[in-house]
Amino acid sequence: MKNTKSMISTIYDTLHAADLVELEHIYKNWAKKYEDDVINLAGYVGHLITSELLLSYLRNTQAKILDAGCGTGLVGEMLNKNNFKNLIGVDFSQEMLNIAKQKNVYQSLELVDLTKNLDYEDSLFDAIVCAGTFTCGHVGPEALIEMVRITKKGGYICFTVRKQEWKASPYKEIIDNLENSNLWRQVVHKIAEYNVKEGITCQLCLYQVI
Repeated sequence: MKNTKSMISTIYDTLHAADLVELEHIYKNWAKKYEDDVINLAGYVGHLITSELLLSYLRNTQAKILDAGCGTGLVGEMLNKNNFKNLIGVDFSQEMLNIAKQKNVYQSLELVDLTKNLDYEDSLFDAIVCAGTFTCGHVGPEALIEMVRITKKGGYICFTVRKQEWKASPYKEIIDNLENSNLWRQVVHKIAEYNVKEGITCQLCLYQVI
């Protein structure tokens, strides 16, 4: 019970951080316990549902994939187990990246702020996966515009948006604008379980750049 209360308090803090500096400090102290807390106590499944959805459409195991907001490497592990090896992981927390590095599933890991313009050339990636990052106090919907820019035509962008964040920020507006501008098309967009033990859902999305 004590561990559960501590986990709930930490998750609350991440969702209500004043800025990225405060958020980075929280993850610095949480990194070593992160996976045990979110998976075993909260029942987090974001890494599972995004990996499964992306892999049901992306067949080329040589595809260059960006794991945006890779954290401790949960998505990278899933993709690597399915023979996808050309993986780039980025996160704003060095402590989370340090844990991801120990898993040896990424070609490279980079410290990146997804709220800013990304230092990648246009049409670089075959796919981007972003699980657990579009959530309160983390990364907003504007990041989708940059993701589209750096994804090849025909490539996929797979992501989750936590329920509370979907309601609070203009995700639908930006997603619709990208679609109406013929920059991507909807493949899958549905409500899915997110933190199962907390009864929290998310928007699970897969879009193809056109």
